[in-house]
Amino acid sequence: MTDWTKAAIAYIPSWLDHQMKLSEQPGCVIAIAHRGRIVLERAYGQADAVAGLKMTPRHRFRVASHSKSFTAAGIMKLREQGRLRLDDPVGRYVDGLHPDVADVTLAQALSHSAGLIRDGLDAGQWQNLRPFLNEPELRAALAAPPVIAAGTRLKYSNHGFGLIGLVIEAITGEAYGSWVRREIVAASGLKETVADMPMPGNAPMVKGHSAKQPLGRRVLIPGDNPTHALAPATGFVSTAADLARFFASLDPAANRSVLSPASRREMVRRHWHDAHSSMERHYGLGIMIGKVGDWEWFGHGGGFQSCISRTIVLPGRDLSVSILTNAVDGWANVWSDGIVHILRRFAAGGAPSSKTRDWTGRWWSLWRPVDLVPLRDHVAVASPGLNNPFMDATEVRVTKRDIGTIRLAGGLASHGESARLVRGRNGQVREIWIGGEKLVSEAAARAALKRKYKN
Repeated sequence: MTDWTKAAIAYIPSWLDHQMKLSEQPGCVIAIAHRGRIVLERAYGQADAVAGLKMTPRHRFRVASHSKSFTAAGIMKLREQGRLRLDDPVGRYVDGLHPDVADVTLAQALSHSAGLIRDGLDAGQWQNLRPFLNEPELRAALAAPPVIAAGTRLKYSNHGFGLIGLVIEAITGEAYGSWVRREIVAASGLKETVADMPMPGNAPMVKGHSAKQPLGRRVLIPGDNPTHALAPATGFVSTAADLARFFASLDPAANRSVLSPASRREMVRRHWHDAHSSMERHYGLGIMIGKVGDWEWFGHGGGFQSCISRTIVLPGRDLSVSILTNAVDGWANVWSDGIVHILRRFAAGGAPSSKTRDWTGRWWSLWRPVDLVPLRDHVAVASPGLNNPFMDATEVRVTKRDIGTIRLAGGLASHGESARLVRGRNGQVREIWIGGEKLVSEAAARAALKRKYKN
């Protein structure tokens, strides 16, 4: 692992801790893997905000549509065994389908281009108004024609991945859950992942939470309901560490995987562009593909009634990141993008040098906190309250141990002015100055506010 990678990973927990406080999310777990080995795992907040139960990295989350990547991996494994082809029509394996649904290929179902209905005519399962569909109910829905013609555009469908689950059962002669547990989950070395509820044994499970509105407070959403025939689309339960490891194994460059490099390349290849999106986004086979700046990622997100999650892999950089949150308004997607921004900045700026490394820490004024982030030849003045803490960041060139010049700042900031560290009698930095702005430690900022504003 490079020095800049180590420095970036060291900064991420502090940034995420501040983001948790600002967002008032109940809980979050992050895991980062380098070449499939966990190098950062951290839990924040509470697994149950009502009971006050502390979150741990071992807590399991509903990871929802991450399930599609496991299911797609299952199909690719069967393909490697010569038991199916991606251009096979699903009707070859599943009977009772509408003729147009029967003609849909496995590749079309896996890439969400089959034209199938997303969640049925009554999607109340997503609001806890009804159970998830069982097999007879799913088959009845698939006896209806597709919504649009197959092969015309990206059109997400949970029913489509339920159909893929039926294909796997027909080919293997086993229940989807037991087959995928042995052939994909266990074969990938995962010990904290199951395909659906209930959880086995006494494994700790988070409670989900609603948004604060419309009640003005969060309420618990258990999130323990089984997803039945839709488990291949949305049933999985896992931890951030297991997800970071599994998705790292889907990188075509990974040394260890249940799939061949050729299968992995096909999964992460851009099959369809999401043209009606403000974000640059594509879909492969059970895999989402996106970009943050000029860095591409692949992975998947998940949204259950109780949890929001996202796992991404950064190809060519040997890193995977998984963020799990236990509220319906969780910031997992925003934070995964933020982490990529942090990694990009350290990749460009390099690890701290002996000249810059003392310029560090979080510092406060009445207006804001800032993070001094030492890089190779300058210090970035980051804003931990932003989703991208380095957006428009001021840069300080260190000229002496405790003296610097603002070498770059926005037109409304203090470009060209001085920056300095002020030390106490013990030699420790007790305040910093960025131009004419004085910033102090969080404890000192709290004490000053209490003294000055007695309310």
